[in-house]
Amino acid sequence: MNHNAPPTPTRPGWGQSLYSGAAGVALLHAVRAHSGDDDGDPLRPWAAAMLKGPIQAVPEACGLYEGAPAVAYVLSFTHTNTASRALATLDVHLADVTRHRLGRAHARIDRGALPTLGEYDLISGLTGLATYHLHRGHETELRDTLAYLVRLTDPITIDAQPLPGWWTSDSPDLRPTPRWPGGHGNFGLAHGIAGPLAQLATALRHGHTVPGQTQAITRICDWLDQWRTGTGSHAWWPDLITRAEHRRGALQRPGPTRPSWCYGTPGIARAQQLAGIALGDRDRQRQAEQALAGCLTDDQQLAQLTDASLCHGWAGLIQTVFRAAADAIDDELASHLPRLNARLNEHLDHRGLPDGAGLMDGTAGIHLVRFTDPVNTALTDPWDRCLLLAG
Repeated sequence: MNHNAPPTPTRPGWGQSLYSGAAGVALLHAVRAHSGDDDGDPLRPWAAAMLKGPIQAVPEACGLYEGAPAVAYVLSFTHTNTASRALATLDVHLADVTRHRLGRAHARIDRGALPTLGEYDLISGLTGLATYHLHRGHETELRDTLAYLVRLTDPITIDAQPLPGWWTSDSPDLRPTPRWPGGHGNFGLAHGIAGPLAQLATALRHGHTVPGQTQAITRICDWLDQWRTGTGSHAWWPDLITRAEHRRGALQRPGPTRPSWCYGTPGIARAQQLAGIALGDRDRQRQAEQALAGCLTDDQQLAQLTDASLCHGWAGLIQTVFRAAADAIDDELASHLPRLNARLNEHLDHRGLPDGAGLMDGTAGIHLVRFTDPVNTALTDPWDRCLLLAG
């Protein structure tokens, strides 16, 4: 995919999509330009495509990866006067979006109803908005979203069965369906409870606290402990559980699942590593690092990676390990990175790059991962804050 070619829209809203559209490719070129790796020429057509047409700021239709938050996130990496003025305007709208969504979320909790994944997750929900506000240093909005995430962890009782407060009425594809009676519990970093955990821990690590924050982190970690299978380098977590599995307290499926950033043990382990660091709990940190290292030597797990993408492929695994290794107690995780990069290159040699240009499912994310190293990350803000990996 030629990132210098004029972008061609593929669907409505494509320009403002950080996940698969022009915004994600613009992020690649903004990071490269700020690091001095190239000039601003490749950025211009993608930024123009991102900014073409009205920017979506309807509260329920925009999250970190779509609409105004996605555009603002990318603009924060462009470091121009024009971008600064646009950001000031967008931030006013995003404060309103956040207040609106928080009001609806608290009203839902007051009713004793279950949340949708889109209420709280990283991709579309309030965890993603909290990530943006932490990135931008918006104290009020960050405090309010953290307070909501704390409240999200309060247990809820549905049909006389106690459930964690993040249990969702959705199916895994984000909509109600009879195929998932009673909803499900989602563990993933992209859509599940690992996202709020990583956000609460990262904020705490940077000195941003609200009442109940450490208790909320501990409550999530206790739930992850309950559903962990194995110990040490053999530990793994499911991507999700059904209501029936929750009732029985036991998984019905074999595992472990694909070792991806979005849903797999790597993303869940990184969230717990961040929690261990934030709480000063070296045992939890070590256990998370051992579980992540175990993924990297398990050929059955690695064989489930069938593409190179950032979301659920080799690039996402490498970026997760890269960030975890930088914080790790020892150098075991770092020792795996050369082999993982070789596996990514081998995959690309045999299967080529993905068809799309996007950040999460296309070539932009792969290029950003290959561009990221300790030298380059020192030159710019961490672009992977949107992945809740940077810590």
